Amino acid sequence: MIILVRMSRKEWTWLGSQALEIEIDRAPDVEQQSRLNRIADFIGQSVGIGQKELKRAGELEELGFVGFDAVHLACAESGNADVFLSTDDRLLKRAKRLSKKIRVKVMNPLDWLQEMI
Repeated sequence: MIILVRMSRKEWTWLGSQALEIEIDRAPDVEQQSRLNRIADFIGQSVGIGQKELKRAGELEELGFVGFDAVHLACAESGNADVFLSTDDRLLKRAKRLSKKIRVKVMNPLDWLQEMI
């Protein structure tokens, strides 16, 4: 909630992506999709998925990032995000191990929040 409040005050900007929109549209039920759409209202900027992002996503997949994780990371890199927040332990471990090969810092939201405040 603290992160969302800071975004609503325009203190921080959430860089969304076309990949996120696609994932929200694929949510398993209407209630979850509605909840995700309400949160997505906080997105301040968005990155589309073009050839550059698809190429980079392919490179990230070769490093071991799977499916949409690779696309999300490619979009974050393309949008020059300061940080990519995730609660996916597998993604976080892989990103930490491969931090020199990716162009965006990847962190757990709670760890990042502690660093920021």
